[in-house]
Amino acid sequence: MAPPEQFTEANVAALKARFESAGQGHVFTFYNSLSDVEKESLFTQLQKIDPARINKLWEFAQNPPKEPENTVVEPLPESATASILDSKPEDLERWNNLGLELIGKGEVAVILLAGGQGTRLGSKAPKGAYNIGLSSKKSLFQIQAERILKVQELAAAKAQNKSKAQVPWYVMTSGPTRAMTEKFFKKERLAELSDEDNDARAQGKPYFGMDEKNVKIFEQGVLPCYDFNGKIMLANKGEVAVAPDGNGGIYKALQDEGVLDDMRKRGIKHVHAYCVDNCLAKVADPVFIGFSAEKQVKIATKVVRKRNATESVGLILSKNGRPDVVEYSEIDQATASAVDPKHPDVLKFRAANIVNHYYSFEYLDNMGDSVNALPPPIAKKKIPYFDVDKAEAVTNITKPNGIKLEQFVFDNFKWLELSEFACFEVKREDEFSPLKNADAPGAQDCPTTSRKDIKAQGKRWVEAAGATVKNGDEEGLEVSPLTSYVSIHIPTPHLPHQMHIKRYLTII
Repeated sequence: MAPPEQFTEANVAALKARFESAGQGHVFTFYNSLSDVEKESLFTQLQKIDPARINKLWEFAQNPPKEPENTVVEPLPESATASILDSKPEDLERWNNLGLELIGKGEVAVILLAGGQGTRLGSKAPKGAYNIGLSSKKSLFQIQAERILKVQELAAAKAQNKSKAQVPWYVMTSGPTRAMTEKFFKKERLAELSDEDNDARAQGKPYFGMDEKNVKIFEQGVLPCYDFNGKIMLANKGEVAVAPDGNGGIYKALQDEGVLDDMRKRGIKHVHAYCVDNCLAKVADPVFIGFSAEKQVKIATKVVRKRNATESVGLILSKNGRPDVVEYSEIDQATASAVDPKHPDVLKFRAANIVNHYYSFEYLDNMGDSVNALPPPIAKKKIPYFDVDKAEAVTNITKPNGIKLEQFVFDNFKWLELSEFACFEVKREDEFSPLKNADAPGAQDCPTTSRKDIKAQGKRWVEAAGATVKNGDEEGLEVSPLTSYVSIHIPTPHLPHQMHIKRYLTII
């Protein structure tokens, strides 16, 4: 992105001309009535909006590419898939070693999608700052940072140049969460958190023990809200109404916020991206990275096995000969219930999307203007706005009056050939426990289920190592990420069983 222009009369006039040329000049309707501070604020906001791009996205949303009449969906070919459930031990070990080697060379980076607030959880703080109730009082951010520290340690143990075993962490925030996230990482108190959670954070380390230079916090973009005629809506006389551009905005944000430039300088070749609300995410997973790098794909994705035919999850599959994500609502009951001919005890379409992806840096670096081509689905919303014709604020909205557009991170999958894409199935109980909802009787994907899943995993680990948990917490046992990173057991045939497990807990 070009550096921002200075706030001068000439630059304001040029910006106004661009919006007028695009038929969006009404955003300047009240400009002359604003104070100097308000004028500069509006100028700064509008500089970040390309009116020609906004119009193209509107047209794209109104007239999306048509699907072929005879849509054909199939599971991805076996050549593009692997599963941790049934892969050969030697394959898992080879991928793990390759992943650690790449991390040891400093070629792996991680992107965290962390723009959301804990609104559904009753918190205005970033969701990553949320404490799910572990005895350690660790936040999601801390749990994930410590997994990076551990995998760096494991890679350094194998690396020739141990100082290169660094995994830069790029944290994508949003407008409402960026400042709070930066403060939380620096170990500053947040008014949005309880005293107990602030005190717990105060006992930790800045950046959770990571090197500050390896943590880059950046911001996803926004898109203006539109009225039903495609005109940009105003929030007030001096501000455009905007909404986050969705997790698909990651691609443009990587360009605009200088993230790709930073990765290029560091020599990054492999990128792992995941969502902050998954407390079980294996950050910079060497097995996944090694698998993806060995296949030399542009994008790979982790999936978990669909629980049953009626589970409401998007599916990774082949659609008209290309990789794609199809929502559960788009699949008929017969297709959803079909079983795999080769494995009749499992569903034919079972690869549930968990938004956990690998990218080759080369792919991200070469996206160019294609970041604007992600199809933005239309969402009709009730949007408070400033009526330009009546010159008054309208806040009592009783029915949808406008449109928000957002892009999805997986909508570029279909641009790839099947040979450029891969899918890696992992165990749900070891790698996927999303935090979406507040605690309530019978609730799922809530703080209680997140906490239980971490502690149940910890109990499995220590019991596998030969320990017996007596009179303990019935939910299980918390094992620090700094103690053990991985839940996968890669056996070494010539070692006794207990030595396998020791290696599993202390080395891998």
